[in-house]
Order: sequence, then structure tokens, then C-alpha cells
Amino acid sequence: MPGTRFSDIRRLQSVDSTNRYLLDEARAGADDGVVAVADHQSAGRGRLGRRWEAPAGSNLLMSVLLRPDLPPDHRHLAAAVVALAATDAVDVVLGLELGIKWPNDLLALDGRKVAGVLAEADVASAAGGPDGGGAAIVVGIGINVNWPEADTDLPPDLVGVATSLRQQLGRRVDRTEVLEAVLVALEPRVSDLATTAGRIRQVDDLRARCTTIGTRVGVELADSRFEGTACAVTSEGHLVVDTGGSRRTVVAGDVVHLRPPGQRHGALGAAADPE
Repeated sequence: MPGTRFSDIRRLQSVDSTNRYLLDEARAGADDGVVAVADHQSAGRGRLGRRWEAPAGSNLLMSVLLRPDLPPDHRHLAAAVVALAATDAVDVVLGLELGIKWPNDLLALDGRKVAGVLAEADVASAAGGPDGGGAAIVVGIGINVNWPEADTDLPPDLVGVATSLRQQLGRRVDRTEVLEAVLVALEPRVSDLATTAGRIRQVDDLRARCTTIGTRVGVELADSRFEGTACAVTSEGHLVVDTGGSRRTVVAGDVVHLRPPGQRHGALGAAADPE
């Protein structure tokens, strides 16, 4: 895209995973800003290895290769800025407001999932020094653009859980227009990652758009699970959950928005590896 670092856009008809493709390219020395876009993914995945597969050519499945000047303990913000750029793009191009479910799912205002983000780092491909500068971070996002068109397209367990831009708007959406808007919005956000003040701005935006704050949640960790009410996002971008007796900070985990009895639970896995 003119005026951005994203000039090398590789369009793939089919690939197992755009994230895997770019991680391989990073190990071979690919530079910051390479973008992979696929019509179809045969092995797209999200957080915790969840699978999600849409009809070829219907949704936006893309990954970006970033080499930000970013402290290792802030690498998770690479996923956050992609999620934020996607909300920017959908608002600008379509006039549709989306929220972010911590850490990086995009939700329609009715609570259904529109997109998911997955970031994977390859420290071995770092071009910088031991502080982690130059390490490759591949961030994939899968946006449900034109599928599902209606709830009848979905398996029963995803009705009321997943949706698409087309379903929200009632009309077909141009995937390329969304792609270009995401990359334009992403450029200044990635640049912000290089400074403390910039990272604070990005976390402030994440906090402002985070629909998880104030919501009853279930948190799945590697070896335990707990419930509580999400009450804040820290200056580092971590989630704070009030369990009733204490407050716990979640650095990494799977978060589910809990709903009253009779409503659907849960979160769909990321919409691709893409995603």
C-alpha cells in the first residue's frame, strides 16, 4: 500500500496457513511489512488450535510480517494493533462499529464474533540484538466478510455466536477494500510500538474498545480455570479480573464472556490462523 511499509502483498489462491507461510519467509530473511492474503486456507487455526474454515473467496484471510522495535514483554501488543486497525478499517469503509473481546477477537455490537487474531513470534529470525529488537512477529487475522451470509450457513452450535460483515450490513462487502483499509490503519499503529508513549496510546485505544471490561468472564489458563468480572486493562495491555475476593491479572489466557442462563456462551476460535 502506498505510504505504508506494506508494499509486498502476496496473494495466494490456497495455502495451509498464511501465518505458517510468513513464518517460513521470515526465517528465510523476509523483511518487515510482507503481507500474505489467501482465498482459502486448508489448515487455518486460532487460539488453542481451534479450527475455522469458510468457503474459498468469501472472507479476508491475511497475515502480516512485522519486525517491530518492541521489548520482548510487549510483543503481545502486535496482535492488539492489528485488531485495532481492523476495527478502524471496518468503521471507515463500512460505517460499522466493532468491539474487541480481550485479547484480540472482534465482536459485532450484538456480541457475535466477526474476526479473530493470532500472533506468532519467531525470535530465532531476529535481525537485532539480544533485547529482541527485530524479532519476527507474524500476526494473522481472519475477518468474516461475506460468510456466513445467514444463520442457516452455520452449524447449530455457532448460530448466535458467529456473524459476518455481510450479515451485519445486509449486503455484500468488497474484501479488497477492507484489506487496503486495514493496512492503511495499521501503519501508524505499528510505528507507535517503537516508543513508550506510542505503546501507551495503543493500550489506551484497546481499553476504550474492549467489550470485555465490565463483563462476567471465565478464564482458562494452562493449568486452571476461574471466573470473575473483568474490571480493567493494565498499562501493559493485560486483563484484570475481579474474582470477588481478589483481583487477578491475566497476561495470557483464553477468555470467555459468560452470559445469563438461556443465552449462548462462549467464543468462537479465531476466524483463521488466519488468520
